[in-house]
Amino acid sequence: QVQLVESGGGLVQPGGSLRLSCAASGFTLDYYAIGWFRQAPGKEREGVSCSSSSDFNSNTYYADSVKGRFTISRDNAKNTVYLQMNSLKPDDTAVYYCASGESCTNYGSGDLFHHWGQGTEVTVSS
Repeated sequence: QVQLVESGGGLVQPGGSLRLSCAASGFTLDYYAIGWFRQAPGKEREGVSCSSSSDFNSNTYYADSVKGRFTISRDNAKNTVYLQMNSLKPDDTAVYYCASGESCTNYGSGDLFHHWGQGTEVTVSS
């Protein structure tokens, strides 16, 4: 059974850091693009970052809003993808989801990603 499970969310002060994890089971992450998405209350889902599969050189992509602050990485031995989030801002408050897809092309909408985790909540507040 294909499953993605996010963890690592929580409450953090502005300027703080969190590392989100996306653990996969039932398939090998290395063969798929993995995207991180977020949805804040009252807002549309947006793509935050994407890591392409090894077939596409494991390239990484970031939304302009998080570039330079967030880093996506993979640990293929653990079948897990991480999102390191630094210099967090209140605007980063959202439920964060990971999802698997065929590629990172046009990943922003998430429409081409077929398996999704249940989400982990991140709150940035003083």
